[in-house]
Amino acid sequence: MAWESSSVRTAFLLLLSFLLGTASAQLSSTFYSTSCPSALSTIKSAVSSAVKSEARMGASLLRLHFHDCFVNGCDASVLLDDTANFTGEKNATPNANSLRGFDVIDTIKSQLESACPGVVSCADLLTVAARDSVVALGGPSWTVPLGRRDSTTASQSAANSNIPAPTLNLSGLITAFSNKGFTTKEMVALSGSHTIGQARCTSFRARLYNENNINTTFATSLKANCPSSGGDNNLSPLDTTSPTSFDNAYFKNLQIQEGLLHSDQQLFSGGSTDAQVNAYSSNSATFMTDFANAMVKMGNLSPLTGSSGQIRKNCRNVN
Repeated sequence: MAWESSSVRTAFLLLLSFLLGTASAQLSSTFYSTSCPSALSTIKSAVSSAVKSEARMGASLLRLHFHDCFVNGCDASVLLDDTANFTGEKNATPNANSLRGFDVIDTIKSQLESACPGVVSCADLLTVAARDSVVALGGPSWTVPLGRRDSTTASQSAANSNIPAPTLNLSGLITAFSNKGFTTKEMVALSGSHTIGQARCTSFRARLYNENNINTTFATSLKANCPSSGGDNNLSPLDTTSPTSFDNAYFKNLQIQEGLLHSDQQLFSGGSTDAQVNAYSSNSATFMTDFANAMVKMGNLSPLTGSSGQIRKNCRNVN
């Protein structure tokens, strides 16, 4: 009987491993506990310091991770500078003059290289920094599975086609996230990351001047800093209520038609996601839990593991 039960258990674990997908099954929260025990504390203190000196940096680091994972998986391809062999992702339409925080990642990477040369990947660094950024701004924490490796190439075309645009309608948002394995509910939860951070005038001008499902007072207050022409890079907070606190105010803003981006307000405009917005608006704890779980799932998107990829010494360049 003992043999039977252990073989059944082994078969079950093999099946579970298969169902999880071999790549994510190889990730482990204790991956660096022996090879670089100071890795997590090094990242955490550096992120805390960066966010303390500029709160917006928390949102910037979270967004870097998102824009990395949605393009060929969480492989730090977003960090690569252009080379003679490939055009990287930094100048793709969703990223150009918009993505930031590369210097903070460089600083943390050099600290990790000093402590444990060639051990901690840029992909893991980005994933942990995203979590620590959320925590630094008052949001939930979660355990990050580790062991991702770094890509040796990047794809500008994939960045242009895979990252959801702020102009998308609800059906487009549902599809963009579904393509990466996310449910509509998870898409709404992840959109709640817009409780922090800022957007450029160019990404919400059309909503300000052309749309009707926007609070009039709210629109007027934004027009001063976002004229109908010019001022493309002028910034406005995605959540005007509490722009540097990770909370559920984003969803409350949607209920009163104060979503900054077209794609934000699409989550609450008489469609299938209105109920989820209402739920998160009235229950912050549910939002925090769902967001944390969706972030773990996002961090597990097609990681390179085992002998695939490499551990970059400098996150901007292939070894």
